[in-house]
Amino acid sequence: MSMSDIVVKGNETLLKADSNITLKEKIGYGFGDFASQLLFAAAMTFLSYFYTDVIGISAGIIGTLMLIARVLDAFVDVGIGALVDKTKTRHGKARPWLLWMSGPFAMSGVLLFTVPGGNMTVTIVYVYVTYLLMNFIYSGINVPYGVLNSMMTQDAYQRSLLNIFRMTLATIGALLINYFTLPLVKSFGGGQKGWIFAFILFGLLGTFFFLVTFFSTKETVTPSVVQKPIPFRRAFGALMRNKYWKLILGFAVVYFINNAMGSGMNIYYARYVLKDADLVGLLGLSLLAPSLLGYALLSPVVKRIGKRNSSIIGSLLLILGSLVIAFGPESLTIVCLGLVIKALGHAAILGTFFAMLADTIEYGEWKTGMRTEGLVYSAGSFGTKAGGGFGAALIGWGLALGGYVGGQATISASALSSIHFMFIYAPIILAVLQIVLLAFYNLDKLFPGIVKELQFVKTAK
Repeated sequence: MSMSDIVVKGNETLLKADSNITLKEKIGYGFGDFASQLLFAAAMTFLSYFYTDVIGISAGIIGTLMLIARVLDAFVDVGIGALVDKTKTRHGKARPWLLWMSGPFAMSGVLLFTVPGGNMTVTIVYVYVTYLLMNFIYSGINVPYGVLNSMMTQDAYQRSLLNIFRMTLATIGALLINYFTLPLVKSFGGGQKGWIFAFILFGLLGTFFFLVTFFSTKETVTPSVVQKPIPFRRAFGALMRNKYWKLILGFAVVYFINNAMGSGMNIYYARYVLKDADLVGLLGLSLLAPSLLGYALLSPVVKRIGKRNSSIIGSLLLILGSLVIAFGPESLTIVCLGLVIKALGHAAILGTFFAMLADTIEYGEWKTGMRTEGLVYSAGSFGTKAGGGFGAALIGWGLALGGYVGGQATISASALSSIHFMFIYAPIILAVLQIVLLAFYNLDKLFPGIVKELQFVKTAK
């Protein structure tokens, strides 16, 4: 590489290759998260219902399973990240994992619903084993998929665009899953057989779209300082000296607690506050569909004010949406309006989070001389999954604290207060904490200079 391969644009320094990410590559990259949603989001949305209402397992047992799986899976992510950093193939270090794991991921989704009947102890053991297996395999494909963003480009804006395409297609996948899974199960005959065939179809489609991502993307970024393999202890020590990564990790935990509580409380709020459990679909639509508009509007906003400030605005929109709901907590119109505002806030955050995480890779390389994409992304995934697991646990603990007893037509005043607090006010507290953490994140301003220095080091070799 020569100095002619570097393009200086304003105060930014990019590689020419960075500006050559085509629309095909961006869409191809986004299809990876679309593929994930076809299995993972479907399982997260419907698996509890399948276990409790189709198989007949206690809701308490399933709740414990969900929390244990998320916590264990968060640690598995770190190990997967270390393996990705040691991967060297002709396809790169992240892309080959999509090729290797897409088939096993599809099979693990089908196994979730192929639950044996008869002895309940055997059934519960099977459920635990297959659910943990699916989560571990998901780590094996999701962590490398996240790493791929940082391997395709070092241009901060291009990373933001890749992330926007990713989240847009993920949202489309989630919307399709929410509205077509149950009719598909019925069309396959209903019952356990219907679920099995539906997830065979989801698995085949997921495998296909992961392969689309594999064949339509390429890795172009190489380390500027260290080329040889880095021992895990040294890499982890370098990660602990990366202050912006630690800020993003903290932000991830807080935000995904907020996200999990927001989506998990919908069914309780619909049933006991709005007095109609069937409204949960409308609440979900209000919290999901408007984010597509948010992603469409996000690109010029990020270009103008940066990722950190866009995410702060997103957090402010979460607060505003909750305050709107507080103004008329029993009005369906006002609640949906508040959720639409929150959806735009979630789009601003999710549309920038993974790109901000990617930027901490260059900061860590500049600060310590070690580039560890896999470990950075795996630890970031740790935050998202630990946050999601803890958020799900907080719902159960909060309901228990209020004396909630499920399956009743009416609940106590204290239980109703708990639902109000977790649906409206807890998200405000968490969003304020998000803003506090982001206030210390100044990497957007420093990033162009860091990339410039790294490229000068690379060209000097």
